[in-house]
Amino acid sequence: MQDDATEGMVTLTERMVHLIGQLGMPVVEVAVVLRRRIDALLTPLLAWAASTKTSLSEEVLHPWPLVTVAGNQADATFDLERLMQHVDADRMDILDTLIRATLAEVDLDLMHGVLALRPWEQVARQQLAEADGPGRLFSPLEIPEDF
Repeated sequence: MQDDATEGMVTLTERMVHLIGQLGMPVVEVAVVLRRRIDALLTPLLAWAASTKTSLSEEVLHPWPLVTVAGNQADATFDLERLMQHVDADRMDILDTLIRATLAEVDLDLMHGVLALRPWEQVARQQLAEADGPGRLFSPLEIPEDF
């Protein structure tokens, strides 16, 4: 089962790398899709954990911590409503569909699905935190080489 989960997580990562790169998806769009998808996975997972009195690890329950860079404190505020008017809903739907379909295809359970998306969330959140203006939010997500 663990090998199947690992293989499924790798498949999801490969597909996301390809699609995000091919579409040049902006950081803000990737972040929104990931937040929605993780929330959709966490809701039933939390219900299951409560009903079975199972405890979930912090790495499943909460976003992973950001890497802080000394002297790099972005202090920018953005009008969220105005920002969301400029996202490409179709592109976001494509990514969301790819994630949902791949999770179903590789048959990842809820916990492994969340764990597969947490590293992506961390990368997107890190780039959002470093954004010093609205234009940076619409720069393509930079996927680390060792991802």
